[in-house]
Amino acid sequence: MVITCWGSRGSIPVSGKEYNKYGGDTTCLEIRTQSDDIIIVDAGTGLRRLGNKLMDETRNSFNFLFTHAHWDHLMGLPFFKPLYENGTKIKSFRCPYSGSYAERMITRILTPPNFPVKYSDLSAEFIYEEGCPEPFEIGSVKVVPIHLSHPNGGRGYKFIEDGKTFVFLTDNELGFVHPKGLTKEVYAEFCADADFLIHDAEYTPEEYEQYIEWGHSCYADVLDLAISAKVKKLGLFHLNQDRTDDDMDHIVDLCRERIAKERHALACIAVGSDMTFEL
Repeated sequence: MVITCWGSRGSIPVSGKEYNKYGGDTTCLEIRTQSDDIIIVDAGTGLRRLGNKLMDETRNSFNFLFTHAHWDHLMGLPFFKPLYENGTKIKSFRCPYSGSYAERMITRILTPPNFPVKYSDLSAEFIYEEGCPEPFEIGSVKVVPIHLSHPNGGRGYKFIEDGKTFVFLTDNELGFVHPKGLTKEVYAEFCADADFLIHDAEYTPEEYEQYIEWGHSCYADVLDLAISAKVKKLGLFHLNQDRTDDDMDHIVDLCRERIAKERHALACIAVGSDMTFEL
């Protein structure tokens, strides 16, 4: 599978020269599979640029997965150009919760006065497929959902294809268990031996003391999780809206210093827009 990040910023998009390296768009991932399926995870502002690329490629069939319904993970949806093209087919899986949650989440965005174009006016065809809470398949990829520890809940996902495993846990607080959230030990078991883990790392340890229960993790807890789960590569994600490129580089350096000092076999990076990873 090939994973491309179109946005890794948390809470609100940002712009400016201090954000050039990691980008300012909010959460959106694209996964291309061996079966030539396109899986889009979350519809933050990065979805706009992805839509432009897919239009250039004349692709018109997509699979949508959502982690949760907070605005920064949805605000790009109305600007996804394939929505307005005849022939576009979108399979939206019933996640993060079963029933009509996904339909309500999508239609609410595309309802005036939230947005002037109504859901019923779209040219694209939406097909809602069963998903959470049980594992399901999208072509050659097996998808395993897990509850996030986050206000109002949500789901993280494990993607398995051809013996490779990618885990995506954004908006997940390891230092506090929210309703339906799970313990660090359960998340470590879920991530065990993953080839690549992308995890929310919104705060420094000092900042986290002020923001306990806000639904995000500090990078030190995320590093602990990756080490205990023996993942091969860790990507720090949901970058704080005020975190400059230099600040983020410093955090990565601190993580790598600890990894080297303790002699762990773990690669660590910060995930930025337009980064691509192949497993």
